[in-house]
Amino acid sequence: MPASPADSAIYRQLFSDDEGARLFSDSAELRAMLIVEAALAKVQGETGLIPPEAAAFIARAAHEVQIDPAGLAAETGVNGVPVPAFLAAFRKAAEAPDLMQYLHWGATSQDIMDTALALRLRRMLELWQARLDAVLQRLGRLARDHADLPMAGRTFGQAATPVSFGAVVAAWGWPLLGWRDGFDPLRAAVLNVSLSGAAGTLSAMGEAGPEVRARLAEALGLADPGHSWHSDRSGMARLAGFAAGLAGSLGKMGEDVILLAQSGLAEVSLGGGGSSSTMPQKRNPVAPSVLVALSRQVIGLAATMQGAGLHRQQRDGAAWFTEWLTLPQMCISTGKMLALAEGMLAGLTPDGEAMRVQLDGGLGLIHAEALAFALAARLPRPEAQAEVKALCARALDSGLPLAALVAERFPDGDWAALFGAGGLGQAPAEARAFAARLGH
Repeated sequence: MPASPADSAIYRQLFSDDEGARLFSDSAELRAMLIVEAALAKVQGETGLIPPEAAAFIARAAHEVQIDPAGLAAETGVNGVPVPAFLAAFRKAAEAPDLMQYLHWGATSQDIMDTALALRLRRMLELWQARLDAVLQRLGRLARDHADLPMAGRTFGQAATPVSFGAVVAAWGWPLLGWRDGFDPLRAAVLNVSLSGAAGTLSAMGEAGPEVRARLAEALGLADPGHSWHSDRSGMARLAGFAAGLAGSLGKMGEDVILLAQSGLAEVSLGGGGSSSTMPQKRNPVAPSVLVALSRQVIGLAATMQGAGLHRQQRDGAAWFTEWLTLPQMCISTGKMLALAEGMLAGLTPDGEAMRVQLDGGLGLIHAEALAFALAARLPRPEAQAEVKALCARALDSGLPLAALVAERFPDGDWAALFGAGGLGQAPAEARAFAARLGH
């Protein structure tokens, strides 16, 4: 297996996201760096920092040259960053040394790479948001359509009280609404231009530096932070925190679906599944399983990204390299999770009959809480709870339903209505409220 699923001909469809992976390819990085160098030269020509004819030539050449990523490998292995080799290849391909001497004027490698990264992250966040919107629309429709479908609610893996499938779906969706609201603050944190020079002082550009940075930001559609952020990786840390939180919410949904689809419950079907090499009867829940696995991976990578925020002094190679090793895979896996979740929900179908069996099974003990509160209307609450506890013990010992035992103990009560009402509480209302937030 290759080190990265994105590079695997075998595992790419299972674990990777082709559209997201393209944003972190060598060619995408080089193209983004060329865009940054072109915009920088153009702005510097407009401000008089470099000759206008040199600026025009660099900008034009940046859109015409082809740079082979493999040709940068040897020098990058020595320099630790690809920009020196990239600049040398760019100058050689342009074949105009007098004009190309003004390329990269006053900038440093990290300026170009961080700004190029911001350009790619902009597209990545657009991709994430579109996919999250699609997930939420699926959830909204499921919550609306099944707001009143009763099923067993479970805590600590045990039947607790009835809920509705629509409310379960809404519980998956509420945190995702919060993550959707987080995109604009996240963009503000990470979509910034970087132009600070060797040690973050913009000294090579003199008094023109701040103006150049502001105009470069405008040209590229990024924000101008007004200062150096070479060693300030708080934006990347926020991106990692966002990815980890989103992964937790999506992974929880995957975990629940695996449990609901398991043999013996089968309260939902997935509209397909993976085959076993030896057991023809099996339809493995591949999509939710991959979703959970990627969630765990992203949460772990996000922790590494947080650690990469410890930058020494003005710039720190070790911390920055850690970011390179971690960020692409974290982003690709997050994009894949969103695509998987949307596809999984498209085929997710609840089985009302299987849910009814689970509700009716267990001797009706799932209604014990409702019974205790109903008895509290005629007995002091401690006595009511003691009565129900004793009745539950008798049901387990005798195998008789709780409804029959309480009717025998308190024959004047309308217990059939209590046991047949579902006891859903606010579950349908919560499901409909969530659906309404999404226009359903």
